[in-house]
Amino acid sequence: MRRKTFCGGIDVGGTKISAALFTSQGKMLGRRRVPIDKGSVEKPVRQVIGLIRSLEGRVRQQGGDLCAIGICIPGVVFSRSGRVWAPNIPGWDRFPLRPRLAMKTKTPLVMDSDRSAYVLGEQWCGAARGKKDVVFLAVGTGIGAGLLSGGRLIRGSRDIAGAVGWFGLDPRFRNEYAAMGCFEAEASGGSIGRKARELLDAGEPSSMLAIVKGRAERVTALTVVESARAGDALACHILDAAVIYLAMGIANIVSILNPEMIVLGGGLFQASDLLLEPIRKEFKRWAQPLAAKTVRIEVSALGEDTGLFGAAKLAWDRFG
Repeated sequence: MRRKTFCGGIDVGGTKISAALFTSQGKMLGRRRVPIDKGSVEKPVRQVIGLIRSLEGRVRQQGGDLCAIGICIPGVVFSRSGRVWAPNIPGWDRFPLRPRLAMKTKTPLVMDSDRSAYVLGEQWCGAARGKKDVVFLAVGTGIGAGLLSGGRLIRGSRDIAGAVGWFGLDPRFRNEYAAMGCFEAEASGGSIGRKARELLDAGEPSSMLAIVKGRAERVTALTVVESARAGDALACHILDAAVIYLAMGIANIVSILNPEMIVLGGGLFQASDLLLEPIRKEFKRWAQPLAAKTVRIEVSALGEDTGLFGAAKLAWDRFG
C-alpha cells in the first residue's frame, strides 16, 4: 500500500503561531494555534521548533511521510540567506531564522513572507482557486500585498515586492508617512483606530466612547466598525475616508498588474459588509478602465487560515 504523504504549514503571526498538516489536495489536518511568546528573541524560535516536532510526530502516528514544511513570516524573508525581518517580533531584524530551524530538523523547510503565502493559499483552495493573476491585499495593523502574475510569485530583486503600504496617495506629506507609508497611514486597521482616538481626544462626540466606557485610548478599528454598524456619524466618516484610500490603492494595483482578481483579507475586512461594495464602486473612478472592467474584487474565503494554506502550498510546490 502506498504511504500517505503530507506537507506542513506554519503561519507565524504578530499575535499567534498556527500549524497544520495538508494533503496534496489541500485538506487540512490537526491544526494547532498558540499565542506567540515575545519575551525574548529566542522564545518564538523555540515555539516554531516545537510545532515542527509536533507535525513530524503526527505524521509518524499516521504512518506517512512528511515531504516538507512551509513557514510564513509577518515581514520579509531574504531568500538567499534565510534571514527574516519581522518588525512585530522583537529581535527579528535580519534574524537567521531558517539556519536556526534547519539545525533542529531534517525535514526540508521553505520560508516566505506572509503576503506571498496569503495569495498562494487563496489561489490553491480559496476565492481565487485556479487563477494565475491574483493579488491578495492584506489590511490589518499594516497593509501589504501578495502578488501572483502568470502563476508565479513576484518577490522583487530584494524580496520586498508587495510593500504597497508605501503607495504615495496624498501629496500633502505627513510625518507618519515616513514611518509606515501613506497608504498604510491612511487606511490600515491600526491607523483607523489611531484616527478615531485623535478625533475623540479633540472632543468629537461619538458612541465609540460608550463602547470603551469612556477610555478613548482603548478605541481600535473594531470599535469604529461596531459604532459604524450602529449608524454613528463619526465612525461612518472615518470608514468613508478609509474606503477612498483603499479604493485608490486597489486602483493602482489593478492598473499596474491587470490581475484577474484581488482578494481582500486581514482584520479590517471582517467588516466587509461595510467596506466591500463601496470599494468596488469607488475604485473604478481611479483605475485603468479596461482593467477595472474585468477584475473581480472578493473577500478571502479562507479567513485566518489563509497563511496556513499558503505556507503548505509553498512546501508542496518545492518538494511535493
